[in-house]
Amino acid sequence: MMRAFSLICQFPSCFLNVLIVWTFCTFSSIHAEIYHGSGTTYLHTNNPLMSRYSDNLAVENPTGAVVPTISLATTFKQSTPGEPTAKDDPNSFGLGYEYSRTGNPTRGVFERAVAAAEKARYCVAFSSGSAATSAVIHLLRPGESVLCVDDVYGGTQRYFRRIVNPRMGIEIDFVDFHDESLVKSKINSGYESKDGNVKLFWLETPTNPTLKVTDIGSVSALAKSCGALLAVDNTFCSPYFQNPLEHGADIVVHSVTKYINGHSDVVMGVVCTNDGEIYKQLRFTQNGVGAVPSPFDCYLAHRGLKTLHVRMEAAARNAYAIALFLERHDGVTKVVYPGLKSHPQHDIAVRQQHGFGAMITFYCVGGRDQSAIFLQKLVVFALAESLGAVESLAECPSLMTHASVPDDQRALLGIDDTLIRLSVGIENCSDLIEDLDRALNASLNSLG
Repeated sequence: MMRAFSLICQFPSCFLNVLIVWTFCTFSSIHAEIYHGSGTTYLHTNNPLMSRYSDNLAVENPTGAVVPTISLATTFKQSTPGEPTAKDDPNSFGLGYEYSRTGNPTRGVFERAVAAAEKARYCVAFSSGSAATSAVIHLLRPGESVLCVDDVYGGTQRYFRRIVNPRMGIEIDFVDFHDESLVKSKINSGYESKDGNVKLFWLETPTNPTLKVTDIGSVSALAKSCGALLAVDNTFCSPYFQNPLEHGADIVVHSVTKYINGHSDVVMGVVCTNDGEIYKQLRFTQNGVGAVPSPFDCYLAHRGLKTLHVRMEAAARNAYAIALFLERHDGVTKVVYPGLKSHPQHDIAVRQQHGFGAMITFYCVGGRDQSAIFLQKLVVFALAESLGAVESLAECPSLMTHASVPDDQRALLGIDDTLIRLSVGIENCSDLIEDLDRALNASLNSLG
């Protein structure tokens, strides 16, 4: 890129002026109304799938405020009994406003912005990522089944295993989606027709915490073969680095708490889809169950979304440099990062993602004592659960986020006490590497 720029700069100034004008006019004549960059979409798009200047100008804004207002009202005045107010407000989705659980202007703005970011027609916001997951499960009926990726967020597997299965009568099978024959055997175990009861595939890619990458298109084909929906938890990549709907997913779930908000001060979740019927059911569940985020949280998360592209680029640059550093350190036995050629699904990540993200998993030398020493010696990285914020975090999943996973399942997945999960932030990269080096050396020295 710099070489190309330097060559252009050698052109005579008069030719440069002509080139710039020609490029601008040609580009504008073809794409005059469309936003091309993710950053522009995050900041200025009000209508999902319609990132056009005219659409945004058409949105009523009598004050000219450049930031959406925070509407704290719990109820809205009606001019006629039973007729919600402001049905023509696009943030009410044609339903108007009557009660803030049912619809809120600030929440509507946020939902429309996330839908645009995820390249979806619809987005429904919930009070947490877990509540968003629960809303997807509410699409199912007792007796139906879910095929879930085996390496999944600890909170998701706990909810599936200890609530959904025993209390809702929905079967859950945890499977490795890389084993296509195993998945097909699960589909065909008594469910030979499209009326069979495998109704949902649940996928994380990359997975939490071992960062397995799965071909979304391949899993989508398997789901469609038995008439099931495919839901993809896209939290680790964010809408900036991956858009599962473009690869055949029916539903995309995010823990907004993580990258979309990005500042460790909001708990929230969203579900995105292009399917109108799924959207209606999700919206009904949102209102009926009432697990809605507050207007102020929606405002904060919307503000976070506006810098998603900047944060993701900075964090991913740091993560790649750190992954290379860890591969060469004597205190590390294995590094897992989709951006490394050593990652077993690196080629899938290259093809499917727009970037490799900022999550790293590695295994330290020694055992549980050494991983504890490493974590306790960190200064810049905070020893904490969660991920996806501007500050860097480190944790031991077997003792923290995935402690609820049964021991035998953790052993099968390789989640042992030496596995460390890093959420790389946007601090100075050299400071992060020095912090890791100091802590790893302390861990190594403890072995004598």
